Order: sequence, then C-alpha cells, then structure tokens
Amino acid sequence: MIGRLLIANRGEIAVRVARACRELGIEVVAVYSTADRHSAVVEMADEAVHIGPPAPRSSYLHVPNVVEAALRSGADAVHPGYGFLSEDPDFAEICEAEGLTFVGPPPQVMQQMGNKATARRLMAAAGLPLLPGVVDPVRTAEEGLAVAAEIGYPVIIKAAAGGGGRGMTVVHDPADFAEAFATTRSVARAVFRDPTVYVERYLSGARHVEVQVLCDAHGAGLYLGERDCSLQRRHQKLLEEGPAGHLSPRQRAELGELAVRGALSVGYTGAGTVEFLVDDAGRAYFMEMNARIQVEHPVTELLTGIDLVREQLLVAGGERLRLSQEDVVVRGAAIECRINAEDPARGFAPAPGHLDVLRVPDGPWTRFDTGYRQGDDVSPHYDSLLGKLVVWAPDREQAVRRMDRALAELRVEGPGVHTTAALHRALLRDPDVRADRHDVQFLDRRLPDLVTHAAAIAASREPALPAARRGPLHLVRAGEPAGPASVPHPCPEEDHTMSAPTFTQSDLMQLLTEKTGLPAASHTSDPDAHFADVGLDSLAFLSMQTELQDRYGVAMPDDNPDAYTFGQIVETVSAAQAAQPA
Repeated sequence: MIGRLLIANRGEIAVRVARACRELGIEVVAVYSTADRHSAVVEMADEAVHIGPPAPRSSYLHVPNVVEAALRSGADAVHPGYGFLSEDPDFAEICEAEGLTFVGPPPQVMQQMGNKATARRLMAAAGLPLLPGVVDPVRTAEEGLAVAAEIGYPVIIKAAAGGGGRGMTVVHDPADFAEAFATTRSVARAVFRDPTVYVERYLSGARHVEVQVLCDAHGAGLYLGERDCSLQRRHQKLLEEGPAGHLSPRQRAELGELAVRGALSVGYTGAGTVEFLVDDAGRAYFMEMNARIQVEHPVTELLTGIDLVREQLLVAGGERLRLSQEDVVVRGAAIECRINAEDPARGFAPAPGHLDVLRVPDGPWTRFDTGYRQGDDVSPHYDSLLGKLVVWAPDREQAVRRMDRALAELRVEGPGVHTTAALHRALLRDPDVRADRHDVQFLDRRLPDLVTHAAAIAASREPALPAARRGPLHLVRAGEPAGPASVPHPCPEEDHTMSAPTFTQSDLMQLLTEKTGLPAASHTSDPDAHFADVGLDSLAFLSMQTELQDRYGVAMPDDNPDAYTFGQIVETVSAAQAAQPA
C-alpha cells in the first residue's frame, strides 16, 4: 500500500488525486512552480515542494527536479496525473529505478502505446479491428502514395508519436499527398522529436468512442463502460458524455471486451482508455490507447459510482482488483463540459487573468472539478482548463437540461477572462446535438454559427432551457420508438378530455428495469415490499427519485429507500397524475 505520494502535476487533476489520497489515508506531497505557489493543492498537501519557475520545461516537465522532490520529501510513489510527464516512459523508468512506485502502466507498455504505429500492430495481433492502412511506418512520400492508392482517398497521415490532436493531416487528392507528407513529418519531428508517420483510411462522419479499462498487476482487467467524445474542435475534446447512445447494449459489451483484451495482451496495469472510431453502421476501429487517467474520467465515475482514481491508487499499490465485470453497472447518462479560459470569438485565444468572481454550480448530481478558487490567477503558462463541469441524470435529455442549468449558474469574471461556457450552452441547444446526430467533424463544420449563438447567450445571460412539457408517464419498452412519436395524441376534432392515467406497481417495476437494470425476474406485486427486497440499493433509489421528480413533479423527500414501500410510491404517483388538469 502506498503511504506517501507525490503528485507530479497541477490544477484540477492534482486536487482530484489529493482528495482520493486523503480518503485512503495516503499523505500528499505537492509540487509547484513559482506561478502556483498559492494554489489549492499546495494548501491541501501535507508538504509542498517548489520545483522551479513558471515555464513548464523548468518545472513540471523537469524530471530531475520532480524526482528530487519525491526523494527529498520521503514519498514512496508518484502520480503523474494527465499531460506533462504522464505518458513519458523515461520518467516512469527513472521513478522505478529510484524505488518510487509509478501510478500507471509499466514503462515498456507506455513506450509501446505511445507509438501509434506500434500500438496498431500490437492491437491488431490481439484481434482488434483497424482501419484500412498499414501497420508499419511509412518512410517516403512515394511509399505513402502507394498505400493511399490501395486503400482509397481520403486518407490521414499521422505522427506515430503524436497526441493531443497534433501531427495529423487529412488528404483528399493524390496531388496534395507529397506536401502533406512532408508537413506532417516536419511537425512530428519538431513537436514529438520523432518524424515517423503512418497512413490509414480517413473515416468521414465517424464517432469517437473510448472505453475505460482498469487492470491490475495480477492479470485481471475489466471495462467500465464507454464515453462518446465526438464533440471536438481540431481533435481537441470540448464535451464528453456517456454512455454512447448510438451503440446498442451488445455493441457496447463487444467494444468493452475488445478493449480489455487489447489492454491485457500488452500487460497493461492501472486505469487507461482504448479509443475507437465508429462508423455510421456501428463498425468500430481501434485508434489508440491512452496510458493514463483521462481528463473526462468523471463521466465514468458518475455513471458507475466507482472512484477511478481510488482504484488506480489501490492497483498501483499492488492490490488485486476488488471488482468483477458483473459489479460494473452503468446507470443513467452523464455529460462533461470542459470550461476553458479561452475566447471563442477570437479563435479560442487563451484568455487568462485574475478571477474576481468564480461562482460554481451546485445542485443534484452536479460536480465541478477545478484547481482554482475565487481570487486566484489563471496563468498564461499552462493549459487553459479552468474546470470540468459534470452532471448525471437518469437519461440523456434530463442530463442535457441539467447541464444547461448548471452552465447558466456558472459565473467566471475578471479582467480579460473569457470562457467556453456559453459555447457549451449553444452546443446543447443545437438540434443535431440534442438528437445525438453529431460526428467528429460536426463542431468544425458548425463553429461560426455556434460562436455567434454563444455570444448572444453570453450577452443576454440567457436562462436555462425552458421546462419540458410534462405529460403522463410513457415507459418506452423494447421495440417502441423512444421519441415523442411514441406517445399517442388525440386528433383535433376529438374530445380532449381524458381520464387520469393509472400508475400501477407493474409500471413502477418496468420503470426500475429501464432506469436501474432491475431484472424482470425480480419484479414483485407485493405493495409492502421495499427496494432492498428486490436487491436494489440507495443509488437505484436516487435514480428513481430523480425520474419521478422530472416526469411528474413528484417529490420523495426522504433519501432513505427503506422509508417507502412500493405501494406508497405507486399511490403518490397516481395521486399526482389524478391532480393533473385534463
């Protein structure tokens, strides 16, 4: 078990790791640059070590300073967070050589997954599907042209060591290939110090889906659902959500099993994500593996109730996975918006400054992960992420409304400070996003209109989306359409007076099946039965509470599932229905 851990990072992920350590009884050592000397994680830590000036290469990326801080502070482990040194195999190897536990996969696995060409070859050997292209690197433009001619245009040229959306060029015409090849190699050499590239078929209209995996050092692994990350600008994610509503339960399970198979085949340990492109026919193709905790991990935490950072720390400490695949149940829908200190109206230019006002949203199932507080300075030296706003609800439509409400409550003010919050609200109002019809090119195609809408929202401080028109409960069952068309409406010439619908215990059981996964075999007609009698826990009860509130305006004020029998719940809902105007 880890006893004292150094967090080799800053901002919200440093705070997130520190909180997980506190709950596990692990002492925390923070590192900080001069610019971060008054940061939240510095105040939270048991010890804080100054590692250099603001420039990342002189502080958070300076391996000797970080390792020295760990050794001098008596830490026995290092958590790299994401970004900075998190996927640097040399750093992981140095940590191990100094007797420090690195919270992440082994260095050799990190090396393999960090090279996209190598990762493709290894995952293909494990049986994961790839887009048409070549597994090995392409050395010359002539060789690349031959590959492109064989697989067909458009193609994409990718830096083997690339990441963060850089080092990728799409080519639609053979006449443009040689120049694009040279440009991509130059970027790869300058940014990643490795000019190696490969070529694969470019998939238009695809969705970006990533599977969260967790593996221990004893050969066990599992998947914790998937996240859709298709809303991205120039390959940089802005909004993530789960589950991927365009996939069937069978497709989700198959994708999860593929991800675990690939991770275990290379000896992966810890938390990681296996990323896929999914075409409009539902076919998935391996893209890459991120060998670290992801920015968007809270989406999975809200969907499953599993603390990923806690599990990551336990696995790094040598423990076996405490969960089986059957323990992982995905419930409801979750959305994360990355709130960046950027100005969309100026091409997403960084907009740092002093935070005169930072008022974060609150409310049911609403979470804001940040490393900033009111009065802090957003530094121009680092990533522009201010925080991550994450919500959960029983279904996607309610999650969209909850996110819009939370974004409306968020206040970030200061000289020169702008954020992407209004852009997120514009996104949530877009008909294609609301209908889950977007793809990875959507944001780049629609950006000018979305930025204009965002400016109008910001100027007017537009309130949250208007409340949905409430009607009688309509439980969507297998084979029924899930939209408004599934609710019958009377013709205009008919008498619209309708008797109040009756909500039965059978309806309640079906609702619990839809929202919590209650097996049909566990349904009961006993009005005196409680949640525990059918094997449901307090999380399932909370899911039902939210559903009844959102659909009926019915409040169940006591959060204890033992406080209500099923008969009492049915009577409460039926009374609310009877009180609705005809």
